[in-house]
Amino acid sequence: MKGGILNFGSLNIDHVYRVDHIVRPGETLASDRYEIFAGGKGANQSAALALAGAQVAHAGRIGTDGCWLRDGLEQLGVDVSNIVVDADIPTGHAVIQVDAASGENAIFLYPGGNHEITSGQIQAVFSNILNIPILLLQNEIRLVPDIIREADKLNFPICLNPAPFSDDVNEWPLDLVDLLIVNETEAAGLAAAGDAESPEVLIDALRSRWPQTEILLTLGDHGAILAGPDQRLQVDAVSVGVPIDTTAAGDTFIGYFLAARIAEIPPEICLQRAATAAGIAVTRAGARSSIPRVDEVQMILGE
Repeated sequence: MKGGILNFGSLNIDHVYRVDHIVRPGETLASDRYEIFAGGKGANQSAALALAGAQVAHAGRIGTDGCWLRDGLEQLGVDVSNIVVDADIPTGHAVIQVDAASGENAIFLYPGGNHEITSGQIQAVFSNILNIPILLLQNEIRLVPDIIREADKLNFPICLNPAPFSDDVNEWPLDLVDLLIVNETEAAGLAAAGDAESPEVLIDALRSRWPQTEILLTLGDHGAILAGPDQRLQVDAVSVGVPIDTTAAGDTFIGYFLAARIAEIPPEICLQRAATAAGIAVTRAGARSSIPRVDEVQMILGE
């Protein structure tokens, strides 16, 4: 791949259950709907990038039970030649509860192949892919710090979405990251701040810690803020219908934002496209299946 984005990230099989409310400790709850979807934050973001019109290569690891995940990405135009199929491991999977009324979700993960990434695979991926405008990473595979360091050695710009957040992210070489994409919970974890802190306070704390890093703070139904050394832009959330499932809304936002960014579109338009795509995604069930095509986004924006 001579242009576009390399996404070194997770691939999961999503088991989605619709429930009256998110199950409480000690409670047994019946679900009235069960569906299986293609998921994983990494794969979702690759799908969003491809549907937004970007050239994207995905690197990751699956078992033979997950070949349909790889094939689905390939059908979207994603370069899947760096996805390793390992017959000795299961593919990662997620169990997702979706509140029937609000669309909010609760998720737990079994990492499977996502945690079987090896140093040898990392070296092979970087040997296979040259001239990468952007490297995209999340926190659902192992050895992310090693991938960051290797990319920095090769002078590849690095975009990191440290989700799902864990305390060890604070030990990663985040000073090497060019664009840090976080929600409020992740921002609070990195800024050592309380969840009640305002978005502006969180951004100021992150910018103080990493002054050369651009921060994209996503705020759910309150939009997003992009903050760099020289500017700070905000976009409101876009509503296009009744929310039913928020599972891949953040991944959709990231994919559309980065696709517009590498197309050298002005940042305020990048944010608007991303917010619109995410607004469409929450009106649909599933993860990858909820991500809109670029023509749907353009129609709403009147482009």
